[in-house]
Amino acid sequence: MIMLSPYMKKELEKIMNKYNTVSPSGSKGLRLVDVLVTLVIAIVFGIVYKLWAPVYELVSTFGLQLDQLMYGMWFIASTVAFLIIRKPGVALLAEIGAASAEFVTGSEWGLSVLVSGILQGLFAELVFAAFRYRKFGVGVASLAAAAASIASIIMDLFYNYIDDLAAWNLTVMIVARTLGSIVIAGVFAYYLVKALELTGVTNLLRPVSKADYDALGK
Repeated sequence: MIMLSPYMKKELEKIMNKYNTVSPSGSKGLRLVDVLVTLVIAIVFGIVYKLWAPVYELVSTFGLQLDQLMYGMWFIASTVAFLIIRKPGVALLAEIGAASAEFVTGSEWGLSVLVSGILQGLFAELVFAAFRYRKFGVGVASLAAAAASIASIIMDLFYNYIDDLAAWNLTVMIVARTLGSIVIAGVFAYYLVKALELTGVTNLLRPVSKADYDALGK
C-alpha cells in the first residue's frame, strides 16, 4: 500500500481542486481533451453509421419492420461518448459529430441526417441532464437510447416517412425501433464501455474522483 504524508495529501488535494473542479450541480466542464475524444468517437461511429445503412436496407426487404430492430445503431455515439467521458454536452456533441461524419462520407439521406443528429443527440442529452449527469448505468443509457428513438420518430413524421402506415403497422414500427434502440444504444453501448474500462483507457479520460484520492492514502 502507498502511504502519503499529511503534507503530500494536502498538495494532492490542491492539484485535484485546481484541475478537477466540480460545479454546484455536480457536473464538470469540458476540457479540450474531452472535446477531441468526443469528436474521435463521433468520427468512428459516423463511419459505422454509413456502413450500417446498406445492412439496414437489406434487412428492410424482409418486411415485418425487422429493420427497425437495427435502427438504434444510429444513436449509439451519444450514449457511448457520455458513458466514457461523463460530462454535460458530450452526448449532443457526439451525435452531431457522428451525423456530420456520416453526411461527409456520402449519406443517402442528405442534409436531413444532420437535423436528425441534432434532435436525437438533444433528446439523449436531456435524459442524462435529468439525472444531473450523475448516473452512468445501463438504465440511464437505455432511457437515453429510447429518447433518441422518439426523436427519430418525430423526424420521420416531419418528413412524412411514415404517414401511410396503418395504425397496427405504425405501432409495430415504434415498438420495434424503441426496443432495438434500447438493446443497441443502451445495453450494448453500456457493455462496450465496460469492456473499454477493463483496458484502463477510460481512466485516462475521466476526472480523478474523491474515492481515487482517498485510495492513495490507504
